[in-house]
Amino acid sequence: MANKGNKKRRQFSLEEKMKVVEAVDSGKRKGDVAKEFGITPSTLSTFLKDRAKFEEKVREASVGPQRKRMRNALYDDIDKAVFAWFQEIHAKNILVTGSVIRKKALNLANMLGYDNFQASVGWLNRFRDRHGIALKAVCKEDSDRLMNGLGIDKVNEWHAGEIIKLIADYSPDDIFNADETGVFFQLLPQHTLAAKGDHCRGGKKAKQRLTALFCCNASGTEKMRPLIVGRSASPRCLKNIRSLPCDYRANQWAWMTRDLFNEWLMQVDARMKQAERRILLLIDNCSAHNMLPRLERIQVGYLPSNCTAVLQPLNLGIIHTIKVLYRSHLLKQILLKINSSEDQEKVDIKQAINMIAAAWWSVEQSTVVRCWQKAGIIPMEFTDSDEEIAASEPDTALEKLWHTVAIATCVPNEVNFQDFVTADDDLIVSQELTETEIIQDMVAGENTGEAGSEDEGEVSLPEQSKIAITEAISSAQKLRQFLSTCVGVPDAIFGQLNGIDEYLMKRVTQTLIDSKITDFLQTK
Repeated sequence: MANKGNKKRRQFSLEEKMKVVEAVDSGKRKGDVAKEFGITPSTLSTFLKDRAKFEEKVREASVGPQRKRMRNALYDDIDKAVFAWFQEIHAKNILVTGSVIRKKALNLANMLGYDNFQASVGWLNRFRDRHGIALKAVCKEDSDRLMNGLGIDKVNEWHAGEIIKLIADYSPDDIFNADETGVFFQLLPQHTLAAKGDHCRGGKKAKQRLTALFCCNASGTEKMRPLIVGRSASPRCLKNIRSLPCDYRANQWAWMTRDLFNEWLMQVDARMKQAERRILLLIDNCSAHNMLPRLERIQVGYLPSNCTAVLQPLNLGIIHTIKVLYRSHLLKQILLKINSSEDQEKVDIKQAINMIAAAWWSVEQSTVVRCWQKAGIIPMEFTDSDEEIAASEPDTALEKLWHTVAIATCVPNEVNFQDFVTADDDLIVSQELTETEIIQDMVAGENTGEAGSEDEGEVSLPEQSKIAITEAISSAQKLRQFLSTCVGVPDAIFGQLNGIDEYLMKRVTQTLIDSKITDFLQTK
């Protein structure tokens, strides 16, 4: 008779455990799930009890999906430092060998003050298992392919192969692209040359910048709510503000981090799950994008490294259009101040957020579609020549606006409107850590996700008083009265005003109903 005690105990990977939990969540009976996966009811109960731990590990991407144990490393700070370095290398698409990682581990261990640490082969294997890393040997073919990555052959290869496979199961409505851009939101025309080419890795200018994430689909029918990252978590201008036309987050550098991007991804994934949709999301491989959480409704496709300038739709005109609209609105504000002889005040974060969001929602569907076509992801279609002429007309008006403001603000003759629009195109939008910064984080426990102080770098504008809803209704009525005296007001403007009226009246009537009910209950 076989000895029951000699039976080898089966171990499950994190991925397998999550599949068991998902099977129960789908509505299957626990007994049937246990039989399907060949586990005992007590093991199933343990998986369900520990599900929060599994989900946290997957969400943080701190262990690989094939990992069977969640035990921390003996030298945890060395492990974290090496992994942080590895993430930076991985984001740059640099292939590394095991020996390179071991040498780097010894170097970082010395910087952390460990003299007895040995980066053995066993440590390397455990490090790989902990983080789900598959290493490849760097061969001449790989090296040559990376060195020649900017060539047209790489773009053509992606068009002919990988992208066709990626989009095969999706309609243009369900194919999305997300990308970040930096904005010097207080930049004035006369300071364009000083800002041009600035990467803004820190210092005083970090207080004057924002990072904005945009996401849209290939049909141009859906633009997601933008995410804007600033430096101050609680700027004075957002006091008492409960609704914004975007999501706002903050950290000390005002740039995108892995945590912020993953938080945004999880929110999009939850919305898609609620809507019972599955989407394809195309992104670049910047450092904020390279360690993603587990997603149920989003398939992520990476654009080839060093090719986003010709393959990423948002980079092919959409973000540029947003900046044109943002800076044209800024010029109009400057012109109004000049004509009224008022001092030119700097734009605060709330004003910048409103203008960036307004610019984003104003980007036309045809512009979005043309940029996706230019990227070669959706087929080219015939473009009406009248549409091209109409699209060029606003440029003439903008040039006149620029010329007027440029003269009034003494902008150098060699600076034009396009220089003003593209002045912040070179801003760093995601975290890039050096070895020294990695070690500083390990030693001091600092976190680049921490935001700046409330008032640091904040424009000193008078605090806005709270507006009563009756005042808002009166202002809307005045606006309607003003528009009725104007000639040629589009019907869409009156439609939008009707929507504002309807919202305000709904708010005030609900408030009155609630107060009457309260009064009635108090008299009972």
